[in-house]
Amino acid sequence: MNENTRLTPPHLAWVYSGSLKDKMDAATFLTTTQELRNSGWKVTLIASGNPDEHLIRGVEVCHIPRPEVYILRQAIFHWRVAKKLYRQIAEIDALLFHELSAPWLLLFLVFLKLTRKKRPLFIMDTRTLPMEPEDKASLRERFRGAVFIQMNKLANAVFDGRTAITNRMAESLNIPPKKLWGIWHSGVQLETFSNAAQNRDMPRREEPVNIIYIGCMHHERNLLKLAEAVTQANAERQNFILTIVGDGNARAELEQYAREKGRHVHIYPSVPHAEIPAWLSKAHVGALPFPDEEKFRVSSPIKLFEYLAAGLPVLVTRIVCHTDVIENNNVAFWAENSDQQGLLGALQQVKEKRDRLAEMGGNAALLSKKWTWQSSAHNLKQALEHGLKEKETR
Repeated sequence: MNENTRLTPPHLAWVYSGSLKDKMDAATFLTTTQELRNSGWKVTLIASGNPDEHLIRGVEVCHIPRPEVYILRQAIFHWRVAKKLYRQIAEIDALLFHELSAPWLLLFLVFLKLTRKKRPLFIMDTRTLPMEPEDKASLRERFRGAVFIQMNKLANAVFDGRTAITNRMAESLNIPPKKLWGIWHSGVQLETFSNAAQNRDMPRREEPVNIIYIGCMHHERNLLKLAEAVTQANAERQNFILTIVGDGNARAELEQYAREKGRHVHIYPSVPHAEIPAWLSKAHVGALPFPDEEKFRVSSPIKLFEYLAAGLPVLVTRIVCHTDVIENNNVAFWAENSDQQGLLGALQQVKEKRDRLAEMGGNAALLSKKWTWQSSAHNLKQALEHGLKEKETR
C-alpha cells in the first residue's frame, strides 16, 4: 500500500470483548495500540468498561458497558459495538477481533453486505488455544472451547484475513496461507523492566536463590510441581525460595501446600502491572514450568519476555515456545520435562551456576531487545497493510 496516496491515516477498529483494566496480558492490546498510533495509524481500541474512563496505562480506550449476564452480556455488548462502528463505518479500513467476538461480528458483516457497498476488512486474530483440559473443564469451559473451534473454521471460510501469535499457532489452526496475513508475537516494553536489573541484589553464598513466577495460577501451568520440586531440593540441602504471584483456579491448592509443606514457597495475590518490575527486581530467576502440550507449544508467553527484559535468567521447560526464543544456554536453566524430576534437574543447574546469575541476567537483557512490542506492532502493521493492498488490488 502506498501511504502517500492517502489523505487520512488508515483507521483500525480493534474489539476486545472483555475488560482491559485488570487483564494480565493487557499490554498485548494497550502497548500494541500505542505503537500502531505512533507509526501513523488511527486506532479505535474498544473494550468493555465504564464509558467515563478513557485511559488505561496512558492509552486511550473506548469503553462500552457490558452487563454481567452470561451469554446475554456478549450479545448486548456486541450490539452496542456494532451500533458504534456503524456510525463511522465509512471511515474504518479494518476491523480486528478475536474468537469470542466472531459470531456477533459475523452478523454485523452480513448486515453490512446487505446494506452497504463499502465495509472494512474483517480480520480475526488468535492469541491462545483453550487452556482447560477436556476432562477437567466445566460445562461453561467446554462450551467456550466448542465455540473456539467453530469460530476458527468460520474465520477460515468467511472473514477476509487472519493473524496469529506464532507460526505454530497458524499451523495448529490450519489457517490457509492465503488467509494468513501476518504473525505478531508477544513482546515487552524494555524501558518498563530495565530498572529491575539495576535494583537487584544477587544472593550471597549463604542466602537463598529467589525463583519467581508471576502470572496465571491455573492448574495446567504446573506450578504445584514446581513448588514440590523446590521443597525437595531444599530437603537435599539446596537453598531456594519460590515466589508465586497471581491468581487462578490453582491458587487455593498452592496456598494450602505453602501452609502445610512448603515453608520456602510464598503465594501472593495479583499485583498491578506497574508493580511487576519491583517484584522481579527482588528475584534471581524467572520460572515457566509449562508442560509440553499443544496449547503451550503454539504460544508466545509474555512473562518470558518480561523476565528477560528484567535481567533474569530463566528456569524453563524444554518446549518449543521457549526454545524458539532462547537461542543458547547462556540465559536458561532447562528442565528436560515438566515432572518433578525434570524440574529438580533445572534447580540443580541453578545451584551449580549461582555464581553466574548476574552474567546470565545480562545475556537475558540483551536477548529481550529482539522481542519488543514495537517489533510485534510492526509485524501487525505489515499484516494490516497487506490486507489493504489486496483490497485495493481487487
